[in-house]
Amino acid sequence: MIDAGMRPLRVLVTKIGLDGHDRGSRIVAAYLRDAGMEVIYTPPWQTIGGVVKLATEEDVDVIGISSLATDHLIVPKMMDALRAAGLGHVGVVVGGIVPEAEQPALAAAGISRVFGPGATREEIVECVTALGQKSRAERVGDYSE
Repeated sequence: MIDAGMRPLRVLVTKIGLDGHDRGSRIVAAYLRDAGMEVIYTPPWQTIGGVVKLATEEDVDVIGISSLATDHLIVPKMMDALRAAGLGHVGVVVGGIVPEAEQPALAAAGISRVFGPGATREEIVECVTALGQKSRAERVGDYSE
């Protein structure tokens, strides 16, 4: 997946807003863990500020946001907060129920990909791996061990 001398990709899997349905995010977290990534998993009901703080503290490469109840509508605000915190290089994906008509606004905000129901393990792992590698390439510094 990544060079042997590099630490595993770090992915934050979380839910922002009031949506408490977390079965899908738990499954995706397991997919990523099984693919060799370090996964930081949060319980539901996170705030934008809390996600940005955790992403900074955990030095994540990618953030995955799960949304089943319109919480994806606040993701553009989270993208602004990430950029303001100097985390514009971190890749962000959204998974869950996102109406097709609302996906262009997420893309315009900087979301790399929206995964809907039926997305395969392979699609998710491949996308997150590519985003994580891109994130590392955009950072300053050497992250090899």
